[in-house]
Amino acid sequence: MTTIRERRSVNGRTVVRRWQDGVLALAALALLVASAIPVDAHHISSAERGAFRLINDHTVLPFPLVWALMQLGNILVVPAAALIAAALRRWRLALGILVGGLEAYYLAKVVKSLVTRGRPADLLDDVSIRGAAALGRGFVSGHAAVVTLLVVLAWAYLGRRGRVLAVSVAAFVCLARIYVGAHLPLDIAGGVALGWGVAAQVRLFLGRPPP
Repeated sequence: MTTIRERRSVNGRTVVRRWQDGVLALAALALLVASAIPVDAHHISSAERGAFRLINDHTVLPFPLVWALMQLGNILVVPAAALIAAALRRWRLALGILVGGLEAYYLAKVVKSLVTRGRPADLLDDVSIRGAAALGRGFVSGHAAVVTLLVVLAWAYLGRRGRVLAVSVAAFVCLARIYVGAHLPLDIAGGVALGWGVAAQVRLFLGRPPP
């Protein structure tokens, strides 16, 4: 039983749309809602506090290294990644990155306006702030959303080693945002869900290479 709903040729290349991407988009939306429900403007659960302390309280790597790799979740990486995809003649991927990146950026702003939560230092004592203190609301993490979006969109174009590297980088960026004191764990979970959902939606509409 095929999982491919539609198959068509674009510029001589086969492009597929899979219904699983629609399911992933809905699952990501459910995860986003589930991660937002426990968020409280004045209280953090003991489990979330413990997870944050486990990462934030210990100096593991030099901050300049962490900061440099963490920028892979910066919104400015979106046009840079699209240019790289275009240079490699991956036009559909480049378009998906631009459209998805813009959508994720603005949806993150919408979520931040709906869910009231400050940064870790606003809610906890003795937070280790590494680098410049993050401003604005904390839920969701834009860095987590951007890096997840890029990994999911690039997934079909990568080999096994490329996928392992991409997931490792995404995990590092997410953990780094907690390490520098910019986000709490639920902020990261919400950001991952947002980025994943947008990427699945983009793949559903634009298509992707076959497996």
